[in-house]
Amino acid sequence: MVSRADDWFRQAVKDLNHAKKSIELKDYEWACFAAHQAAEKAVKALYQKLGIEVWGYSVSRMLMSLPVEHRPSMQLVDKAKELDRHYIPTRYPNFHTEGAPLDYYTENDAVRAVRYAEEIIEYCRSKIF
Repeated sequence: MVSRADDWFRQAVKDLNHAKKSIELKDYEWACFAAHQAAEKAVKALYQKLGIEVWGYSVSRMLMSLPVEHRPSMQLVDKAKELDRHYIPTRYPNFHTEGAPLDYYTENDAVRAVRYAEEIIEYCRSKIF
């Protein structure tokens, strides 16, 4: 399998930058979603570097499924679990009993999501490069 780790990682960084810009625009739901996407792509970059195929969208599951010598702390996995909770509700009004996603996300949520994505990206960077 040809490694596309660099492509996945570059896109992770781009998605993280998008999340940060979304905070500036007060698009907090999109910041949370983009933070999830950034973390997901960074973890997929690590899998690419290891030559292991992985499918799915759960950042926490992918981190926990890494070979033991590459597995992060449970603290980082718990942060990934929070990011996983932003995958669907940030985008679909029918996830909520009323209102739209924009009604449910705050600046604090977005800032925390970006910080967690940054930590996951840095973890993956340390294993890839």
